Amino acid sequence: MFGAGGGTSSYREIEETDLVVLWGSNAREAHPIFFHHLLKGLRRGARLFAVDPRRSPSAQWADAWLGIDVGSDIALANAVGNEIIRSGLVNTEFIRRATTGFEEYAAAIAPCTLEEGERLTGVPAALIAELAHEYARAPRAQLCWTLGITEHHTATDNVLALCNLALLTGHVGRYGSGLVPLRGQNNVQGGGDMGALPNKFPGFQDVEDDAVRARFDARWGVRVPPRRGWHLSQMFEAMEKGELRALYVLGENPAQSEADTKRAVRLLEGLEHLVVQDIFLTRTAQLADVVLPAAVAAFETEGTVTSSERRVQRLRPALPPPGEARDDLSILADLSEKLGARWDRPSAEEVWDECRALSPMHAGMRYDRLEALGGIQWPCPSEDHPGTVFLHGRLWDEDPERRGSPAPFSPVEYEPPLDGLSEEFPVRLTTGRRLDSFNTGVQTGSYASPLRRPETIDLCPEDLERLGVGEGELVRVSSRRGAITVPVRLDRSLRPGLAFMTMHFPDQADTNVLTLDSWDPKSGTAEFKATAIRIDPLPAAGDSLLAGTLERAG
Repeated sequence: MFGAGGGTSSYREIEETDLVVLWGSNAREAHPIFFHHLLKGLRRGARLFAVDPRRSPSAQWADAWLGIDVGSDIALANAVGNEIIRSGLVNTEFIRRATTGFEEYAAAIAPCTLEEGERLTGVPAALIAELAHEYARAPRAQLCWTLGITEHHTATDNVLALCNLALLTGHVGRYGSGLVPLRGQNNVQGGGDMGALPNKFPGFQDVEDDAVRARFDARWGVRVPPRRGWHLSQMFEAMEKGELRALYVLGENPAQSEADTKRAVRLLEGLEHLVVQDIFLTRTAQLADVVLPAAVAAFETEGTVTSSERRVQRLRPALPPPGEARDDLSILADLSEKLGARWDRPSAEEVWDECRALSPMHAGMRYDRLEALGGIQWPCPSEDHPGTVFLHGRLWDEDPERRGSPAPFSPVEYEPPLDGLSEEFPVRLTTGRRLDSFNTGVQTGSYASPLRRPETIDLCPEDLERLGVGEGELVRVSSRRGAITVPVRLDRSLRPGLAFMTMHFPDQADTNVLTLDSWDPKSGTAEFKATAIRIDPLPAAGDSLLAGTLERAG
């Protein structure tokens, strides 16, 4: 954001701030380590606002819960922004000195009054006003979000809508005030930092920038293609068109993690060649022509990882890889030689030093410094630089030259979810995680946990009564793409018309058969969070035989 591909703040800041907004984030279950930092802040007196369709375990800690209708985040953010402006609570000096586009933004959100915000979001106008006033008046405030706002067809615009609020109030570029995207999986931040994006080199440098590309060309001794590649959603579209015929999958399980999994599996099965490199024989690996057994990065390899606070840390192997499993780097080096490029088996440190030579924001992070300092937060441009606790402090600099480019306001318009509710599909399904499990269950499903229970579709008491079903009974859940059978569970955190499921147990109940694979044109993220479904009770006889089975639509 504002030119940097990471969150602005450190974990410690959440402990020492005055107000926290969790927007589309059930951090208590999805990011429990971060949530412990947040709890320290609450114990020191910080107030917590939770914006979430469910009164989740995180929202239950909040001073105020804004139970938003799924997919209406932009409408809520615009209403909050409009109320801040209407009430004269903007940070006028910061806006004048450090931003651009305020007048256009203010005009764009003017129609989104408190009453209009309530109509579009389901959040009472008084609560919208309370959030606006408390956020604007707080001496320091942290605005945190995660997949609850990014797994939508308006993902990027959702984030921009929140960034606008920080610019309005000056809650960015200062210790204790910032914008905090909580990353969805281990080392997601590091993957992006290292160029695992179709349009970026390591250090978030643009592939289509000729000057940047020339440095990589010279270092690598090859000509890097001058145009960005496909993101994941575009890859599946290319498979459908026959433009992508071979796929190399490292540590990913798209056969079960992609939206509309029936389509995903069909396209994966139709490839001419599929290679999977993983530590488990996942559902995707079972479709592969070649499986390369990899070592566990966290315990069996050497390298670095990066946390959500931009902290790069060293990893060391605690155990040797079992059997024929090998370090990813070793596998890639051998493969490169087979393809005609000699890498000469570089060590992890040698690869890291090459990265430092090409990525200015990592330049000062020698291995010995990472060790001595317990990790370093980027940017760290030189070997005498301590790392950066928080980003965009430049925006507060009195000197215009040191302040650099201003941060732009980004007017965005509310668009409802693509999978609209109807008489046939009247219930909104949203998905998320539980504390005891992870993603498609590959890493967590093979061991027992006293916390774990099988997959269910969670409904409020009113919906159970309307359907005439009791807790534990099986129902058929259908969307416009497919159907599954799954037991019902009572969840008093939900409102009528809202259902919740996870993706943790795809072998029992493949939730992503239901979800929509339409995606945000800016980020490529699919709209997992807003599916229209119908729920039908099943006949009692033989229900137990149907548990967890996948039904084919049509």
